[in-house]
Amino acid sequence: MSVDAVLIAGPTASGKSAAATALAEAVGGAVVNADSMQVYREVRILSARPSEEDMARAPHLLYGHVGASERYSVGRYQIDAVAALAQARAQGRVPIFVGGTGLYFAALTDGLADIPSVPAAVREEARDKLAALGVAGLHAELARRDPETAAQLRPSDPQRVLRAYEVYEATGRPLASWQGEAGVPVLKGLRLAKFVLDLPRALLRERIETRFRAMLAAGGRAEAAALKSLDPALPAAKILGLRQLWALDDGLMTEADAVAAAVTATRQFAKRQETWFRHRMTDWRTVALTDFSSIITLVRKNFS
Repeated sequence: MSVDAVLIAGPTASGKSAAATALAEAVGGAVVNADSMQVYREVRILSARPSEEDMARAPHLLYGHVGASERYSVGRYQIDAVAALAQARAQGRVPIFVGGTGLYFAALTDGLADIPSVPAAVREEARDKLAALGVAGLHAELARRDPETAAQLRPSDPQRVLRAYEVYEATGRPLASWQGEAGVPVLKGLRLAKFVLDLPRALLRERIETRFRAMLAAGGRAEAAALKSLDPALPAAKILGLRQLWALDDGLMTEADAVAAAVTATRQFAKRQETWFRHRMTDWRTVALTDFSSIITLVRKNFS
């Protein structure tokens, strides 16, 4: 194949992992994770990580290699992706990056700014302020100091609000200004085949609900319960369905209400992913996917 790497993006529950695994089997590839939740080892079910059977069909890299209590970032992903790329190529395999995290794909194709690390003292002070003010209060504080970044963040997102506040406190510069300084892309200079999966809205909504119910049947509730002590400001606390299952476990929601709320949140997240793909991945090939064979055909036709 004349292509150096394949990238497959798509909203949650779109079938992108199955597409990547089938493609890896067909062309001798290695599947590399580009999903920010599938890096966590404790949440195989709730993150929809590929099964052991699927992972045995082709090499899979950067799945479940991080603890949920760690503050994993796109900067760390960028470093890990460089290593995964080298590993796949050393094995003579085509790296196939697959996931739904737009920032991870930005690190791969565009590069990200080298934002200075936040000193421990600043991080601790920011977390104390979050605990005292709540996420909405910290967002209001951020808006007074860094209105540009605050305007881009939802006031209900503790992880991103905390990160923006920390960076401003540590550097005196808005996070948005740091993010505007592109670094070196992981895949710089490589020939890329880039695909975005696009499912009909009704089909995607149905798949989201079906998958979440399957997660419950497979033990998702127990998986969530094991993480109840997780700091809500950590990235892993954003795993879809986690908060609703915690509420179910605490008797604050019925199972029907928890399922409905989790499905709604997941559908809203999928809509945000699609918006990102539409506006930030304008040069990617859109694939109307009802089965994954079309991607294999396109790769073979256009990049062989």
